[in-house]
Amino acid sequence: MSSLGKTALSRQNRTAYLFLMPWLIGFFCLTLGPMLGSLYLSLTKFNLLNTPRWLGLDNYVQIFQEDDSFYHSMGLTFQFALLSVPLRLIFALLVAMALNKGIRALGVYRTVYYIPSLLGGSVAIAIVWRKIFDGDGLFNQALSWFGIQGPAWVAHPDYILSTIITLSVWQFGSAMVIFLAGLKQVPADLYEASQVDGAGKVRQFFQITLPLLSPVIFFNLVMSIINSFQVFTPGFVIGDGRGGPVNSTLFYTLYLYLKGFSFFDMGYASALAWIMLVVIGALTAIVFVTSKYWVFYGDGKDEEGVTG
Repeated sequence: MSSLGKTALSRQNRTAYLFLMPWLIGFFCLTLGPMLGSLYLSLTKFNLLNTPRWLGLDNYVQIFQEDDSFYHSMGLTFQFALLSVPLRLIFALLVAMALNKGIRALGVYRTVYYIPSLLGGSVAIAIVWRKIFDGDGLFNQALSWFGIQGPAWVAHPDYILSTIITLSVWQFGSAMVIFLAGLKQVPADLYEASQVDGAGKVRQFFQITLPLLSPVIFFNLVMSIINSFQVFTPGFVIGDGRGGPVNSTLFYTLYLYLKGFSFFDMGYASALAWIMLVVIGALTAIVFVTSKYWVFYGDGKDEEGVTG
């Protein structure tokens, strides 16, 4: 390569790094730096006021051997994820298929259904949800029209989790929009050819729609799993702020928050955060590994580029 070509290439590299600089600064200063700091704090005793005192792996040993609340909060979060993620994805897919029928004012319906995803994680919506499902809330008033006496949904430990799951399912808008975009990419001639072969709607759904939509399902599944393990605001607001009643809303992130900012044990909370990171990473890895058995790509190749 000539010296002139090398100079031009060097100039292009400098320009590229210049445009990347804001992201690089954000990544190293706002993401990687705090993560490494948290990893260090997880190996210390730190109460936000005094200098961190080195403990090594003592925090992790205490979590796994002595902390019953850790196992309770982790189990509750798994229960929430196992129930909310499939329900939200199924509901989002059904609504997306309904909107994919060529109805008028599609943009209006899409916006209306997407709004809960923007508002659902806010404190205000959680307060409204608590009022709706309170003992004398709107939901029980509606049930009373049919002669049904509803319980205090947000005050009873047997029902409050289902109330929060309902709120999570209500936030199906973002997954619905992605499903709708995926459905638009399914070739219509495949459905026409299947009709000629005598395939009904159910067979078309399982043999055409789901296989061709599997990459979109895969993406939504990964994002939903990650988001479900970060549930915090509904448990904090709809509960009593400390996991009540009877620890029925003590989600993992809420327990982490209480350890760090209520009991001022930031080292212990940092260890909890790293355990959550490992759990989410492991679940995501499992989804990626198993995806080769159920995710279909239209080019006839799997994730590794090997012809199927």
